[in-house]
Amino acid sequence: MKPVRAIAILDYGMGNLRSVQKALQHVGHDAEIVDDARGVEDAARLILPGVGNFADGMRQLQRRGLINPIQAFADSGRPMMGVCLGMQLLFDSSTEDAPQEAPIAGLGLIAGRVVRFRENQGQDQPRLKVPHMGWNTIQFTQTGAALGERLPDDPHVYFVHGYYCRPSDEKNIAANTTYGVTEAATFCSAVHCGNLWATQFHPEKSQAVGLQLLDNFARWSA
Repeated sequence: MKPVRAIAILDYGMGNLRSVQKALQHVGHDAEIVDDARGVEDAARLILPGVGNFADGMRQLQRRGLINPIQAFADSGRPMMGVCLGMQLLFDSSTEDAPQEAPIAGLGLIAGRVVRFRENQGQDQPRLKVPHMGWNTIQFTQTGAALGERLPDDPHVYFVHGYYCRPSDEKNIAANTTYGVTEAATFCSAVHCGNLWATQFHPEKSQAVGLQLLDNFARWSA
């Protein structure tokens, strides 16, 4: 059956939905906010936004019966994009509000873990401000070529997050960003894994760069 929605933006109670929808509409794409399994099933493309706590996000998805539909959508090969918390939820687990030995399970669509920035950067170094908030640059990798089409080198985008993703396979890293002064200051700010895209930053808040990236997603063939 042919999908009836071009792009579905999933509402599970934790997303900046209207801003994402308006950004897509601004660059000429039909986007509809959905909040149930049928809305996911009927979509040609799916965006999983999100702002807030990882455990709360997973609880909301579970409560609304959305975990299996999201996983089935990803398995179908249709293009899917996670934004901020939505990116983190794609991973195996997160250490947010969890003991290190018992991380909180995620959707398990991308191998890896979500971890917190470390404020302590070492002796005689300034403490890192957490959350990482504001404008910063991203550096696309070869994996991120499709995301970065028609974008300048090292574009500026907008971040708000205290945790970041560590993919198990570096081949899934689509872009990196540097925050801090230590050797470990570079973190994964976007991923591309098969039919999955995701950004730790907010395209809908990143002005012309974000609009172009959303347009790239809307036109991309997985």
